[in-house]
Amino acid sequence: MAITSKWRQHIEAWQSSGLSQAEYCAAQQINVRTFAARLSDYRKLSQSDSVVLIPVQVSPSEPVDAGILFTHVQGHRLALPASVSARWVAELLRCLA
Repeated sequence: MAITSKWRQHIEAWQSSGLSQAEYCAAQQINVRTFAARLSDYRKLSQSDSVVLIPVQVSPSEPVDAGILFTHVQGHRLALPASVSARWVAELLRCLA
């Protein structure tokens, strides 16, 4: 089942509330069983959408001016031009984690 934005907001609010599910549902006047069902759907969706990081080894095999080269242990390569900011790459990697 698709999670509506309303249920996503409730789940995220509950997670940050410090309350038990029953306490949160009582305060919000939500049926506990319905909340539990939507939470189950949310967790299944989150698991299927999770990002998987793969191990890479970075080695200085190219001149520094050539840019950034990521090589996966299975031989996949990702070359980024020197104009790409290392700060941008670091932020991208943080978003994927």
